[in-house]
Amino acid sequence: MSNIELSEQEQIRRQSMDEMRRMGIEPYPAPEYEVTGYTDEIKANFDDALEPAREVAVAGRVMSRRIMGKASFMELMDSRGRIQVYVSRDEICPGEDKDLYNKVFKKLLDIGDFVGIRGYVFRTQTGEITIHARELTVLGKSLRPLPIVKVKDGVVYDSFDDPELRYRRRYVDLVVNEGVKETFIKRTKVFNSMREYFNTAGYLEVETPILQSIPGGAAARPFITHHNALDIPLYLRIADELYLKRLIVGGFEGVYEFSKNFRNEGMDRTHNPEFTCMEIYVAYKDYNWMMKFTERMLEKICLDVNGTTKVMVGDNEIDFKAPYRRVTMTEAILEHTGIDITGMDEEALRKVCRDLGIETAPSMGKGKLIDEIFGEKCEGKYIQPTFITDYPIEMSPLTKRHRDNPELTERFELMVNGKELANAYSELNDPIDQYERFVEQMRLGEKGDDEAMIIDKDFIRALEYGMPPTSGMGIGMDRLVMLMTGKTTIQEVLFFPQMRPEKWD
Repeated sequence: MSNIELSEQEQIRRQSMDEMRRMGIEPYPAPEYEVTGYTDEIKANFDDALEPAREVAVAGRVMSRRIMGKASFMELMDSRGRIQVYVSRDEICPGEDKDLYNKVFKKLLDIGDFVGIRGYVFRTQTGEITIHARELTVLGKSLRPLPIVKVKDGVVYDSFDDPELRYRRRYVDLVVNEGVKETFIKRTKVFNSMREYFNTAGYLEVETPILQSIPGGAAARPFITHHNALDIPLYLRIADELYLKRLIVGGFEGVYEFSKNFRNEGMDRTHNPEFTCMEIYVAYKDYNWMMKFTERMLEKICLDVNGTTKVMVGDNEIDFKAPYRRVTMTEAILEHTGIDITGMDEEALRKVCRDLGIETAPSMGKGKLIDEIFGEKCEGKYIQPTFITDYPIEMSPLTKRHRDNPELTERFELMVNGKELANAYSELNDPIDQYERFVEQMRLGEKGDDEAMIIDKDFIRALEYGMPPTSGMGIGMDRLVMLMTGKTTIQEVLFFPQMRPEKWD
């Protein structure tokens, strides 16, 4: 750290730290500090009539100070909120130690420092619930000044609102910007609610490998690494589907996993190369059952997190109350383009794309072309939760053929606010059909499709041992949290979104 150029304020704070040590005050003490109260419950449970007044010990950051001679006020922020603290020189520094108050509290203690306060709770003449400090303990010195946001006459000063800085320094963002912490508390509530829904249904939470020899379960470009001891390439997981279905083969009736997945693709407002996905597989079910299961789950989550089924995302009010509209993919394209793609071959689909002004690549097969048409002309139109069903077989290499039309598959994607939120199938459990689908994917790879799937021979072998009829569903947890918190960028719901490496002098 000695080579880092320090600002004037940083130099002053380091001098304060050194002065504390010269005075025998350790700015980073080791002993445990026992907390007996938190700001939110202290305020909620305050009783003016309580005698004697409640004694508490709290700990947190100093967020402001008002020094007034022998007595001062400061605002303390802990993990649950803020509370005012009254500090009297004669109480915390009695007798011969009165100079200690002037030296430490007035000069050496800074905004951002961690302190412990022991004292009693009272209400000031202005009506504010306050802790009267009897003891102040320095718990951690802040060597960088916080960008404290100030509001005067409706004007915000010193705001910490630059996205680049906020995402890089989330630890600062959480401290100084109201509402940021609440977003991540809601994120945890989303996970807890979903987990409770699955556990109540009797399904088992499991874990599957992140490092895989074959990147299977989705059409995506993987990250590649190398295992030195085995001298083989390995891939970071793009999906956990094939491993979870192996567990259905093994006899589990329902399994689910919250997984970190990695895709070496673009970054934008709804994509991060590392993201969290939930996948669930349930034996003896189909995609019709899964649609009902999914809409009931999302209704429950929204109620658990927000107390209502409705959320505002930008200008859109979205209602997660079940049931949701169901539209086939062919119907969706017809509805929004006026074109019926039923029975079209690859060349006819390319012509449709040209007529609609949609760019294509030679490597795109029928599935990719249909996906481009839907993505460009239809997807963004579905604001309220809508199941898009019955995808063409070329788009769904892991999906069972439709029972009424072998050119289609029993698949749905749930669209919300113009984006895919969930993807689900009646799972393909015919090993011969599955192998042929993989072979077709390999042909697409040979044409240059770097997202085409690779044949997973062990998965085929697993299916050959027999897998019961099964339905599976995957849901992007980061996008779900965006919806439940009303955020419009994925970076707002990730503690540490991917950024370009910072340049250090």
